[in-house]
Amino acid sequence: MSRIGKMPIPVPEGLQIEKKGDDLIVKGQKGELRQSIHPDMIISIENGIIEVKRPNDSKTARSLQGLTRSLIQNMVTGLTAGFEKKLEIVGVGYRAEKKGHNLVLQLGYSHPIYFAPPDHIEIEVPAATSVIIKGSDKQLVGQVAAKIRSFRPPEPYKGKGVRYEAEHVRRKAGKATA
Repeated sequence: MSRIGKMPIPVPEGLQIEKKGDDLIVKGQKGELRQSIHPDMIISIENGIIEVKRPNDSKTARSLQGLTRSLIQNMVTGLTAGFEKKLEIVGVGYRAEKKGHNLVLQLGYSHPIYFAPPDHIEIEVPAATSVIIKGSDKQLVGQVAAKIRSFRPPEPYKGKGVRYEAEHVRRKAGKATA
């Protein structure tokens, strides 16, 4: 039995859930999210509760049930509370600032990096060395955070670069003197 897949999803007030063909559309005050659902999965929406059922006990059906339930739960959570990722910038002269809607990063290159976030993603810069990415789509928030981190990933010798807030960077020893 899939423990995650069989758990019901409570739908908070203010969210509208609609199933059109293979797509599940969730609308709320923070926007609208759309997810295509595998045609074998059976989704029932009754009395403010969503349940995901599978047609049989095959391995693929069991795994799809858990995946589908997690995707729907992330949509509901994203439109009620939202998701956020925090990034830290470590290094002398490394900094971030927000100009208009764009993010401007100084990461030790000869030029600044201008990053325009996609729609429905909000970027905050509370300090010059920290960046907060917020949005209602969990996948998109993570993807934007990974893209910003990829501009200068943390290096193992001095630890300089862009890292996630609680990320541990394994440090290496430098050259050993003979």
